[in-house]
Amino acid sequence: MPQRGLIAGVLLLLFGATGWLAFDRWVATAELPGLLPVTSVVVEDRQGRLLRAYTVADGRWRLPVSLGDIDPGYVAQLIAFEDKRFYRHRGVDPVAMLRAVAQAIWYRRLISGGSTLTMQVARLLEQGGTGRWHDKFRQIRVALALERRLDKSQILELYLQLAPFGGNLEGVRAASLSYFGKEPLRLTPAQSALLVALPQAPETRRPDRAPDAARAGRDRVLARMVGAGLLSADAARAARGESVPNARIAFPVVAAHMADRAIAERPASAIHRLSLDRPLQQALEKLVLVTLADKPSGLSAAIVVADHQSGEVLASVGSAAYLDHDRGGFLDMTGAVRSPGSTLKPLIYGLGFEQGFLHPESLVEDQPTDFSGYAPENFDGRYHGWVTVRDALRWSLNIPAVMVLEKLGPANLLARMRRAGVRAALPGSDPPGLAIGLGGLGISLEDLVTLYAAIARGGGAVALVHRPDEVAPGEGPRLLSAEAAWQVGDILRGVTSPDLAPEGDLAFKTGTSYGYRDAWAVGFDGRHVIGVWLGRPDGASVPGILGADLAAPLLFQAFARLKPKLVPLSAPPPATLLLAHTELPNQLQRFYRGEGRFLALNGPEIAFPPDGARLELATDGQPLPLVIKVRNGTPPFTFFANGVPFLIAAHQRQAEWPVPKPGFLKLAVVDAAGQAERIEVELRLSQQVVLSPGPVVLPTRR
Repeated sequence: MPQRGLIAGVLLLLFGATGWLAFDRWVATAELPGLLPVTSVVVEDRQGRLLRAYTVADGRWRLPVSLGDIDPGYVAQLIAFEDKRFYRHRGVDPVAMLRAVAQAIWYRRLISGGSTLTMQVARLLEQGGTGRWHDKFRQIRVALALERRLDKSQILELYLQLAPFGGNLEGVRAASLSYFGKEPLRLTPAQSALLVALPQAPETRRPDRAPDAARAGRDRVLARMVGAGLLSADAARAARGESVPNARIAFPVVAAHMADRAIAERPASAIHRLSLDRPLQQALEKLVLVTLADKPSGLSAAIVVADHQSGEVLASVGSAAYLDHDRGGFLDMTGAVRSPGSTLKPLIYGLGFEQGFLHPESLVEDQPTDFSGYAPENFDGRYHGWVTVRDALRWSLNIPAVMVLEKLGPANLLARMRRAGVRAALPGSDPPGLAIGLGGLGISLEDLVTLYAAIARGGGAVALVHRPDEVAPGEGPRLLSAEAAWQVGDILRGVTSPDLAPEGDLAFKTGTSYGYRDAWAVGFDGRHVIGVWLGRPDGASVPGILGADLAAPLLFQAFARLKPKLVPLSAPPPATLLLAHTELPNQLQRFYRGEGRFLALNGPEIAFPPDGARLELATDGQPLPLVIKVRNGTPPFTFFANGVPFLIAAHQRQAEWPVPKPGFLKLAVVDAAGQAERIEVELRLSQQVVLSPGPVVLPTRR
């Protein structure tokens, strides 16, 4: 008898071991579904805050999430309600399973599934059913296998990513953003309870379609939390008083253009961390909307903000509104190639400072000048004679800038720009001409900000980057010497600021392209550089658009939204030549065009009347004044009639001799440089009343 018992015991052990081995093999050979579910591509700012998300291929929102991103109170409620022995079982809870089997036998149908969170994850991974026995056995097998492959945190994270929350929402992060408009890191007890209740009946409890059912499910969870000791009765009562959302909130679309660009650059990445600062980005997007609210419908704007020490782009507004078709909102104007107007003048003068033939206090002549057929004019049509380079740049005078560029050579300007990583588009295939100094080329807003970033940081170039992992160590090639860069910044900090500008040091330059197509403003403080563009994306003219009137106020408002506020500009480098005009060496006191002393077209020229002309002066009882017009030369001018001065130190280029008399008249004009022009004309009085003098040109003596 004892021997039979021993044999039976051995057989029982063998059968048990065989059964266990078979069971173990059954679990071990389970074919597991993919454990890395496809999640929405997300674009985040430098702090990990969501800028934009994209649906997965089937149109569902399924955002990546980890346990560290979730409110611990929600996790506690989830486990207490769905699987209170989650951390103690191996994928299947025998107690819950026996209860489910007993209920099914008693009621002859499934009352409770007895599913653990691990079994739910198995079902979600396989997209399986819930009401049939073979589905349940498959989930048991996969759950047991999952527990061998993954730890509890990994299983829980799969549930947090895959749980359904109604409509096309999957995962707790997508649900929290859509129903509460916030990340699930900070949830109220009522919000946590609602998110626990929704996956049980995601369609019949959708808050946006069935708010009463959603409230009932939430309150049921809250009651269970009181019984589980997670909430006090008072806390649950207060939670039941919170309203249930009755509509979905749109997912954030911040920095839409930059998000699209990031995905195009790295299409295989699921998470894109950018250098942008979301609060600043949102503030500037709102600023652009407000600024353009009362402007013509076709007008758009773009802003780029960068840290010029690291090159990181902190904000990038590509248009007035991403979905505004009338303003071309889908076009990213931060990278569009446009004419920069006068914004390259600081670099032109900076190169002159660096090469040693120019100083901020040098005098340069502003007068009508012909550059081998190219005859630019100042924007307002006025000329100022000899002015300091400082004033020429502050007032954005065209003629002095072109004179300096002529000495530098347009090709050298472009070469220096390329050295800093700035790309310029030239019209046609001809060599670059002097017009490039006044906007006769194409450049993007990002490249213009790159240019000014180099000036702001002491002349060393820095590449703009949009991701923190792209910041390059050290400094790039030099755009300007440190002394020249500081001198440019010192001049630009003296440009007249628009009304309501924030206090502090800010160096800036405006520009308006030919035909009023583009308005620009670019500026920097001791840490940041900001570029602003306004115009029509289609390149059409916008009459009245000016950099100083539209772009400059927008630039200063953008700086006002920076935190911290304006950072002081740097002190001058030790080798900077800080002298007044009278203290400069002789060769730096005045800048002359070409070699030696500059005589613009051989000094002043009397444009009217012509030399040797016979003039019949109309009279109506009294002779009308004789008008004398001058071109070229250096103001101020002194005008002579028959050797007697009748107008002294005049800055205008037109004078009137009030009492002309018949006969021959010798006229002369002398400019500030002592250069003179002399002519002789014959005056006759007409007895007929005519509107203006009509010269009869005789053969000239020149």
